[in-house]
Amino acid sequence: MLEGLALQSRSPAFTCVRPIEPAAAAVDSGHSHTIAGPAPRPAPPCPERRRHEWQGASGRRYVHVVYALIECPPLPAASYVLVRRDDSGRRTALRVEIGTSDAPTLNLAQVRHEGAKAGANEVHVRFGAASDAERQLVACDLRAGLFGTLAASPEAVRTPED
Repeated sequence: MLEGLALQSRSPAFTCVRPIEPAAAAVDSGHSHTIAGPAPRPAPPCPERRRHEWQGASGRRYVHVVYALIECPPLPAASYVLVRRDDSGRRTALRVEIGTSDAPTLNLAQVRHEGAKAGANEVHVRFGAASDAERQLVACDLRAGLFGTLAASPEAVRTPED
């Protein structure tokens, strides 16, 4: 009977009911347990992700999935554009980067760190590259197309001082 449900403490601090693995369910013969109510409902379906195309210097268009910077999920190795979107909806590309870690949470940490430094409020992620070389090629094409340089951001380009 208890399999699949977490028990609820009577303390107000423990009011969340969550599903647990059946193997982890408590089996305590001879004792009665209070079940915390019905199993939690599944989260409502996510709204369809927004998409945006960025054009590289080659003329090729790359479709990206758009996330708010603070709502971006952990990411596999992928190329991404850090973007500032203003109140009128105008998007400004700030940086083009590549997440290269096998650990999605490390890629997310990199996205949020670089995004915060750059003043971004969106991250546009391009999934589907088959290799690191393909991700690098996409990033270079986008950098050249957006910034006129292979640097990750336009600020990274230094001009000679007179």
